[in-house]
Amino acid sequence: MAAWIDVIDENAMANGENLVVDIDGTDVAIFKVDDKFYALEDVCTHDGGEIASGTLEGDEIVCPRHGARFCIKTGEVKAPPAYENINCFPIRIEKGKVQVSDNRWD
Repeated sequence: MAAWIDVIDENAMANGENLVVDIDGTDVAIFKVDDKFYALEDVCTHDGGEIASGTLEGDEIVCPRHGARFCIKTGEVKAPPAYENINCFPIRIEKGKVQVSDNRWD
């Protein structure tokens, strides 16, 4: 089972903000929306570029290059040109720390 990794203090981000952290060699975008945290791989499945610098609209991130849209809660594609979902990571709050787990190899 994958370990939980501390990434940020629970109160260090405002709603609508995101940051990118390295989890076991993978860039993971952490989003805060409506006081909840979400984590997904920082890659657009359309062209392999990063996604975190895109525009956050509600619970969707819009790719900064070609406009593909993804749900930050599930990684689901919401609009082309992407057709594959983005990998999501489990996330939790433990003792005031936001933690992420890389469960891809479990």
